[in-house]
Amino acid sequence: MPLWVPITLVAALFQTWRTAMQQRLRGRLSVGTAGLVRYLYAVPVGLVLLLGYRAATGAALPAPTLGFVVACAVAGLAQVLGTSLLIMAFGHRNFAVGTAYSKTDAVQAALMSWLLLHEALAPVAWLGIGVGVCGIMTLSLAGRRLDPGALLRATVQPAALCGLGAGSGFAVAGVGIKAASVSLAASDTILGALLALVVTNVLQTLMQGGYMAWREPAGFRDAFTSWRSSAWVGALSAGGSACWFTAFSLAPVALVRTLGQVEMVSTLLFSRFYLHEALRRTDVAGLVLIVCGVVLVLLFH
Repeated sequence: MPLWVPITLVAALFQTWRTAMQQRLRGRLSVGTAGLVRYLYAVPVGLVLLLGYRAATGAALPAPTLGFVVACAVAGLAQVLGTSLLIMAFGHRNFAVGTAYSKTDAVQAALMSWLLLHEALAPVAWLGIGVGVCGIMTLSLAGRRLDPGALLRATVQPAALCGLGAGSGFAVAGVGIKAASVSLAASDTILGALLALVVTNVLQTLMQGGYMAWREPAGFRDAFTSWRSSAWVGALSAGGSACWFTAFSLAPVALVRTLGQVEMVSTLLFSRFYLHEALRRTDVAGLVLIVCGVVLVLLFH
């Protein structure tokens, strides 16, 4: 089994757990504050991971280049915008469906990485991505009739637009991190991914924190006063991002994002048992399609 597969599965588990906790914080914190705590409290955890890995392996840190920093900044900004849109989507619909909208990042990342990074995929891999997107669209119906009119109405509502925008942000972030890894050319892939994690989180904290201090000073203070619960969001974010960044450096972005759609399995379980939200038959049907898409990508790529 390729190393990027288990790493991606662990990343998806971290992300589901972090998103569920972040969604709960949304009831007490603003959209901006809920996003800020993800980066703010991820910085120290990321530093511990980076220094700990370096001490364990004895590897030398690669020298960051200007292209590396720029790629991290672009990826970080895209992730900030994507996270804010995802939290806004939660305000319109339930947790599972809000997450489903954002998972269109797989097909968006496939197109972006093909155009910008020249990452070619086999025809069956494209088919798997398409099947996974069909599963996501099924989830977006949330119990409505499965017909073109219902699908169109579900896609143009505010939650869907926020989710699709979040998917675009996450797709750009994935491509940006891949570009950063390529520019770094580190001999140790994991060390390079952890360095990218720390640099990106620091830049994100400065971006989001600076904006909050300027436009929403009360929310900026809330990020610190809520540290007991918010710190867990940052820790889970750092762990998940470390896995995502490593997987991006080992495999095409689109394949990593497609496999990451299995997050919907744990998302639906969190939705049902942690957030106590009801599941529908369309949720199960969409889940089956997502799993089929992942199987196509893994078996025939």
